[in-house]
Amino acid sequence: MKIKKSIVLLLCIITVSTALADIIPIVSPTVTIIDSEEKETTGNYDGSAPVTATFYAQPENIDGWTTYYEWRFTTENDTIPYLIRYEQDTKYTFTKSGTHNIVLYAKFTNGSNVKEITSDPLTIKLSTSRLEMPNAFSPNGDGINDIYKAKSNYQSIIDFHAYIFNRWGQKLYEWNDINDGWNGKYNGKDVKDGVYFVLVKATGADGKKYNIKRDVNILRGYTESSGTANNE
Repeated sequence: MKIKKSIVLLLCIITVSTALADIIPIVSPTVTIIDSEEKETTGNYDGSAPVTATFYAQPENIDGWTTYYEWRFTTENDTIPYLIRYEQDTKYTFTKSGTHNIVLYAKFTNGSNVKEITSDPLTIKLSTSRLEMPNAFSPNGDGINDIYKAKSNYQSIIDFHAYIFNRWGQKLYEWNDINDGWNGKYNGKDVKDGVYFVLVKATGADGKKYNIKRDVNILRGYTESSGTANNE
């Protein structure tokens, strides 16, 4: 009777050990993106710089295992990482145009058992830069073209500074956020219609330097029904 109980116990131990051996660690890397307009997306990204990406390893079945994580960041056609991070989850802001491949290498050990995993790459593709400034706006409160700002087709601008001057060279306004702009006021009061001057200094994710100088026409008399303001 004791022999039978011992055999049953041994079989139970073997069964449990086999079941535990079948439970091996896995990872399922994902990425969440916050773009320059504070919009959040999940998964591979193809668009304008800069973007802040948070990478998640999402490990499973790691109880009892010693964990090791290595995030490897490379650019397209390059096998040598320009950055390596060792956290389970990691965050990075991308400011350089081109294709970035991020691969997670994970290693798990439990006694003599070793499990190594190299994930498929997550991809961050950033466009070359583009920046244009209009030459007119109509701050008349009609909700159309009331703010002088960069044209909406801008791409991958990572540094931006703009200044507005009057014809005598007096600075009236400045801003550093490409999504902001000038409302046609100075010291809280509307400036007169006429010609002003904008100076923009900016840098693209591709390293391109912008030094834009041009006239800015204020056309408060313009409305949508009266015609199209020159906004080239």
